[in-house]
Amino acid sequence: MEHPGQVTAAATPNAGIWSRASAVLWRRPWARATILLTPPLAWFVLLYLAALVVLLITAFWQINPFTTNIERVWSLNNLTTIFTNSAYRGIILRTVGMAAAVTLVDAVVAFPFAYYMARVASSRTRTFLFVAILLPLWASYLAKVYSWLLIFTHNGFLDWGLGKVGLHQVHLIYTNWAVFTVFCYLWLPFMIIPVYAALERIPPSQIEASQDLGARTWRTTRSVMLPLALPGIVAGSIFTFSLTLGDYITPLLVGGTSATFMGNIIYTNIGIANNVPFAAAMALIPIAIMAVYLLSARALGAFEAI
Repeated sequence: MEHPGQVTAAATPNAGIWSRASAVLWRRPWARATILLTPPLAWFVLLYLAALVVLLITAFWQINPFTTNIERVWSLNNLTTIFTNSAYRGIILRTVGMAAAVTLVDAVVAFPFAYYMARVASSRTRTFLFVAILLPLWASYLAKVYSWLLIFTHNGFLDWGLGKVGLHQVHLIYTNWAVFTVFCYLWLPFMIIPVYAALERIPPSQIEASQDLGARTWRTTRSVMLPLALPGIVAGSIFTFSLTLGDYITPLLVGGTSATFMGNIIYTNIGIANNVPFAAAMALIPIAIMAVYLLSARALGAFEAI
């Protein structure tokens, strides 16, 4: 008959190994972090960074004009075409201008809204406003775009409302103004939340000190609150700028053929034109723009507010 102590003794070596490994990991936090982060980082490198490397390489290839097959010949023709063709330069400037305009308008709208949430509203009102901001994010992206399509279409809700009050119908559908409005609506929550987080962290003593020194509301806002909330504004602009820069669905549905942006060029060359190298070369432009933008945002301390 086997003695219970023998079983304990047989299990002791394995228990000792686990105890020693646990002690080593406890004394070395970097080892714990390495074990935990290695699988997701490996997955990230494999799927994301490897895809970017393939994209970068493909941008320097070209297609055969007769067979439309990709020729793995190193060339700068795609990038040269983008920067020497006035039409493509105009598309790049239009896209960057649209992204900058959407970011600016969303910041102007988000700041007073976030200020009210952080400094004025009661806890119940703040909760209601949070729900109102976050609830649209749960709705389908296409559903929101199509709802605006119904508003802007000819004889749609907007034209019907203007006609009821005796105003001239504007027919915004399939214009850049329609695309701009939809972009501002879609990305506004991504601006409000970081700005709210930045305003909430401002110590009330600094605002009170400004008021004690005789500064009025506008002076306090301009000299105290805006500089302290700037990282939150820049953090929100990262989302609004980048999302506008790469979107092609909204211009395609709301802007029609009159609204052409970088995302539409990439989409067209991958699908209809079957020119993947040129699409990859065009995709490098927003990547380079966002790299410069992120470096500038980091210098302004935006990552601390995300």
